[in-house]
Order: sequence, then structure tokens, then C-alpha cells
Amino acid sequence: MIQADNLTKYYNDFCAVDGISLDIRKGEILGLLGPNGAGKTTTLRMLTGYFKPTRGTIKVKEFNTNDHPLEIKQLMGYLPESAPLYHNMLVFDYLDYIAAIRGIGKESRLNRLRELCDLCGLHNIMHKTISELSKGLKQRVGLAHAMMDDPEILVLDEPTSGLDPNQIVEIRDIIRQVGREKTVILSTHILSEAEATCDRIVIINKGKIIADGSAEELKQSADSGHCLSISLAQADFAEVKEKMGAIEGVRAVDRVNSKNGDLLAIKLTGRPNTDLRESVYRLIKQTDWSLMEFRQETRTLETIFRELTREN
Repeated sequence: MIQADNLTKYYNDFCAVDGISLDIRKGEILGLLGPNGAGKTTTLRMLTGYFKPTRGTIKVKEFNTNDHPLEIKQLMGYLPESAPLYHNMLVFDYLDYIAAIRGIGKESRLNRLRELCDLCGLHNIMHKTISELSKGLKQRVGLAHAMMDDPEILVLDEPTSGLDPNQIVEIRDIIRQVGREKTVILSTHILSEAEATCDRIVIINKGKIIADGSAEELKQSADSGHCLSISLAQADFAEVKEKMGAIEGVRAVDRVNSKNGDLLAIKLTGRPNTDLRESVYRLIKQTDWSLMEFRQETRTLETIFRELTREN
């Protein structure tokens, strides 16, 4: 559906996006994750034709941005982080105005407004002035605007930024419903949102792609290893570290703060593709240590994100 090859964008001497390549499939919900300033918004603006790349090419279906910018824009609906609304207009008047600009005839315009009203939950606010609305409701109006002419591709820049938890769930449900029929690209730094909404996640840092896959694929990435959290009684850390450090596949043995000061709490990190549970349990059985807690830590998307984007 969308092929971006070696996308690069400079602002004077600053490289905001550095050689990004993406192949976005039809019907996919793709999430762009990254810390603030990673290049997410710049990437979306290039994909929508709002920015011209310094280098690289973008192809949408059979069109490329250099030769067919208008045709590509007609395939897309775009909602920037701050929805570009006319705050002095009624919601109905505003959406009717957008429909007219998009060339939707009077005979079919009302039906389209009804469809969007149902999809975005606008029934109770169509008679209100946009300036009266909360940010969450304004985002809904912005979504209706972006979907007015039923685009094949929907591009959303931080669609839930600044919303409360209930509003986030509402917008997320709308995105998932739309994603059944359209290709959706959204940027976010809210990890739970990406994990709950997206079929595929691309993590960007300092203008480069550093991870690409589904949430489960990222969690099971080759360099992940396994972590065990263990609490022991009647154990000395130096002895525990020496014995457990000798187990094949152990990469690190670290002491952690324990809620119960009488217990020794440690975190055991394994090398990639290792499961330490059986070996560790056998070792503990051979000692006088009392095992009070033993669990394998679940690797979360948040953990992976921090590891990939932290300064090092």
C-alpha cells in the first residue's frame, strides 16, 4: 500500500529523519513509537505529502509523491496532533462545510454526516459550538473531518495526546473499528495504546528505525533473554551470586530492594534464548536457602522501549 525508501529530512544542519524505509501493508494498523523529538511527526508529514523529503522516495499504491502528490492526498485522511478546527462554528456546520470542500454533493452529504456521527459518537454535540467542546470531543470531530471522503489511508499524529483514560479508550475503539476497513498509521508515545491498538509497531529513535514488528515479536526479540525474580531466606548474597553466576546461560545476578528486609531479593538475567528456571531450582534444592518467591518476569513493551531508546 505504502512504500517509503530511504526517507531523510534535514532542517538546515539537523537531521530529523535519517534513512527510514517502510513497507506498510493494506489493512494494517501501524504504530510509530518513539520519544519526543524522535522524528515521528516529520515522518508522517512526509508520508502525507505535507513535507518534501530531503532524500528518498514515497510510493502510495501506483503513485509517487513527486509526480502525483494530489492523487496521493486524495487517498489519505490526516489528523495532526492539534485538530485544525474552526472553533467559532457549530459541529454540524463545520462538518457540512468540510464535506462541501471535499466535493461531496448535497444529495449524499447528509448521509455521510450521519455515518460519521454514528462512528465518532457525535450525536449529542452536533448543535454545539466547537469552542465549547472538551479536547476529547474535539479529537472526535477531527477524526470525522479526516474521514469525511472515506479515504483508504488514515494518518493520525498523537490522536490521544492530552486525553483522559476514558477518552483514550473511546478514541482507541474508533481507530480499531476504522482499521477493519482501512490502512491506519498513527504515532504515539503511549505504549499501552500502541500495544492495544496496532497490528505492527515501528520504534523510531533519533530519526532511525530501531525495531519493527508486532508487540509479541518485539517482546520475543532475539536479544531479550529471560529474567527471574527470586526471594530467599537464610541466604548470603555473595554466596548466591557466586553459585548462580556459575550456572550456564546466566548473564547477571543483581540484588534488588526487598519489601521484606529479612529476605534476599535478587534478579537473575539470562543470555538470549535461555530459560534458567530448571537449573536455578535444582541449585536451590541443593542448598540450605529457603525459597520464598520464584517468578519469571514478563518482558513488557515498556521495558523494550526503554532499553532501545535510552541514552547509552
